[in-house]
Amino acid sequence: MVGKLECPIMQTMAMISDKWKVLIICKLRGGTLRFNELMRALQGVTQKVLTSQLRELEDDGIVSRKIYAEVPPRVEYSLTPLGETLIPVLIKLEEWAQVHATELIEARERALIKKTGKAG
Repeated sequence: MVGKLECPIMQTMAMISDKWKVLIICKLRGGTLRFNELMRALQGVTQKVLTSQLRELEDDGIVSRKIYAEVPPRVEYSLTPLGETLIPVLIKLEEWAQVHATELIEARERALIKKTGKAG
């Protein structure tokens, strides 16, 4: 699906728009992590979903996976140089969210009241 989109921003958003992908990238900005470390850091993600998201990020060149020939096998994940270039963008998004968090929450609350007649 991603290859069919013509707009670069649409392609990029399609690649990273999943909630878990952005969080995976943010967790990996601190350095290399093993699968179970990511599972613990991303509370609420299932093993199946994390595996799928990591594979897609690897396919897109954002994350690299290194397998160690040990028993049991050890697998580590890290950002690729391409993945590292997303960090400044995500930091700016995080800064924007922090500055506007109250406004966003208030707007959502107003919309909820308008739709349902009651506050959340």
